[in-house]
Amino acid sequence: MKRSTTRRNSEPTAGTRHTDLFDYDAELRLHNELFRAAARVGPRDHVLDIGCGMGQSTREAARAAVTGSAVGIDLSAPMLERARQLSDDQGLPNITYQLADAQVHRFPPAHFDLCISRFGAMFFADPVAAFTNIGRALRPAARLVLLVWQDRDRNEWASAIRQALTAAASTPAPSTGGPGPFSLADPTITQGILAAAGFTQVSFTDVHEPVFYGPDTATAFDNVLRLQEYKDLLANLDTATAEQARTRLRATLAAHNTDSGVYFDSRAWIITARRH
Repeated sequence: MKRSTTRRNSEPTAGTRHTDLFDYDAELRLHNELFRAAARVGPRDHVLDIGCGMGQSTREAARAAVTGSAVGIDLSAPMLERARQLSDDQGLPNITYQLADAQVHRFPPAHFDLCISRFGAMFFADPVAAFTNIGRALRPAARLVLLVWQDRDRNEWASAIRQALTAAASTPAPSTGGPGPFSLADPTITQGILAAAGFTQVSFTDVHEPVFYGPDTATAFDNVLRLQEYKDLLANLDTATAEQARTRLRATLAAHNTDSGVYFDSRAWIITARRH
């Protein structure tokens, strides 16, 4: 089943999965509101959050699961350090974080009532193995709720910024055939992955929100160049070509600047399923 969730001219949201301390949570505000509503964390739930980053979705789950618990797992030690600090500051005793790879980590079997992942489940080298492993950690009929990007060509934040930085370098876009932000974009493929991993009742909800890179062009420019993917692109260019790329990037961001900030179009899926 597919239905559309579209909210335009609203507060800003943000880009992609990051490996640094880019302010990802503030940027994904509207996406996160829809994701939280879809997760429907209950007061007794034990929640597993895959790719939790700095832990916003884990903390929200912990607050809702007042007599339950929330466990966040991620591969980024700096993000988890920040997540622990924020959880301590907010006085959340029912929350823990683990530095681990969800594809192979030995979770307690049949322990969790709900698994959530906000743009954190698209990076598995073997997604069937990963979701099978996650499924073992879930109780029978437990729910899975994922927020993932749709195709690259439906996400202007990915296509426009990359084009600005690579137009003179003839750098091909990353393949969508392996791990990466768009690996779960195709509903048929993703449904097959989840079915093979033991999940049923798979459904997709279309999320159409603008993404936000900053309140003005200069801030957006700095934010983009903090992201590792774009740092790497520029590092591979000679000095003159890199400066041309920066000039194109400024122009692209300026063209997307509005009275309320720099926005790019985006499309995502909220995917829900149940453990068999």
